[in-house]
Amino acid sequence: MQKITTFLWFDDQAEEAASFYTSLFADSRIVEVQRRGDGEPAMMVTFELTGQRFLALNGGPAYRFTEAVSLYVDCETQEEVDELWARLTEGGEDSQCGWLKDRWGLSWQIIPRRLSELLTHPDPATAQRAAQAMMGMQKIDIKALEQAAGV
Repeated sequence: MQKITTFLWFDDQAEEAASFYTSLFADSRIVEVQRRGDGEPAMMVTFELTGQRFLALNGGPAYRFTEAVSLYVDCETQEEVDELWARLTEGGEDSQCGWLKDRWGLSWQIIPRRLSELLTHPDPATAQRAAQAMMGMQKIDIKALEQAAGV
């Protein structure tokens, strides 16, 4: 078991959210569902996304997610960005600079690896152009970043 596990508080949708999240990423699974009794809704769901363990609690409406915590996804391709963006914003909402909220209000950063490469480019002017282009985007567009950066 990993030493630190992300704990997510849901109103009453923990099992639905965990099932959805595990459908997004290869090598992901529901590990355990704890119920108060037979046929009862889940109380706690343990799940893994690409080897990272999470706990999801049906804790009631007392707390909501905020942008103060987000899940950062390192994407290799534009296709991966596009697919995750489309699925996670179904019932959720776009934000900016690669951020979005899913249908439960959990914030995600869907970031192509190429963005980090451009933002840390050895030429400060290239990095600045990439940063400025990123600031005008909701979903990150790798080709548009590269064009704006001049690479």
